[in-house]
Amino acid sequence: MDPVIVLVIILGGLIILGFLINKRLVDLAEGQKPSDELLEIIKMLQEGSKEDRKVLLSSLQKNTQSLNERLDAASRVIGQVQRNVGEMSEIGRGMKDLQEFLRSPKIRGNVGEQVLKELLSQILPKKSFNLQHTFKSGEKVDAAIITSAGIIPVDSKFPMENFRKMTSAESETEKKTHSKQFERDVKRHIDVISKKYILTEEGTIDYALMYIPAESVYYEVVNSPTLFDYGAAKRVLPVSPTTFYAYLRAILMSFEGQKIEQKAREILAAIRAIQKDYNKVEDNISKLQRHLNNAYNMMSNVLTSFTQLGQKITSTQSLGHGVKEEVKKLKE
Repeated sequence: MDPVIVLVIILGGLIILGFLINKRLVDLAEGQKPSDELLEIIKMLQEGSKEDRKVLLSSLQKNTQSLNERLDAASRVIGQVQRNVGEMSEIGRGMKDLQEFLRSPKIRGNVGEQVLKELLSQILPKKSFNLQHTFKSGEKVDAAIITSAGIIPVDSKFPMENFRKMTSAESETEKKTHSKQFERDVKRHIDVISKKYILTEEGTIDYALMYIPAESVYYEVVNSPTLFDYGAAKRVLPVSPTTFYAYLRAILMSFEGQKIEQKAREILAAIRAIQKDYNKVEDNISKLQRHLNNAYNMMSNVLTSFTQLGQKITSTQSLGHGVKEEVKKLKE
């Protein structure tokens, strides 16, 4: 039980007790003079009541102060809650205004195209995509991603009207009716994308992306076997902001892979050029070595011939000296 309530009960009991004692004293005064013992008891009760009242009042003041502090804290919390409720009301009004704003199909289309543009600009290099890409027929697709395999057409579609009616329908019959209308809307968008933008003769790949800006609408499409199979048959793949982001990251990785592959080709070409130059130098060195060997051999032959010639000259000189000796002897 709350201490304040207990104190109030005790205080009420003391007041009633004091009233009864006072009434008894009046009755005694009117009847007969009370005895000394009775007066002593009454005096003790009065003194005890004063002390109890002091303790009770002190405790009551403390509890009252604590209660006031709690009430102040509660008042602050309530004030904060009221402010938060006001902010939520403002947000609710803003969401309502946004819903009213998005009722126009043209405005919804512009919003979807802008979000698509922001996603492409944040992830892919600027030269790897075109906005409002124009085909020879004059048709314009919201975006065209340029890859080594071909152009990937991306068109934003926002089938919101019948989706909103379907999700807010109160009866099952009404929900089925709007569900069929929503299905027709999505199929019509798929047909348009497949017919206008999948043009392999103009360099596109054999499928296109249908960008749906609202995740709830996207999941309604992909969770419908009829719509998903219809899109696959028409080679149109639905994507939401989340799945499109993952798709773009995969494309970006392929671009990085292409850059690495190109660098590898350049390095390989440089290595081949170096190998070719090395072979030329090796051939020249071989030729030089052969020439040097030939020169060395020729020099050896020349030296041998020169040595032999010297020996012959020496032999001739010896013969001449012998002839002179013989002539001298004959003269004697």
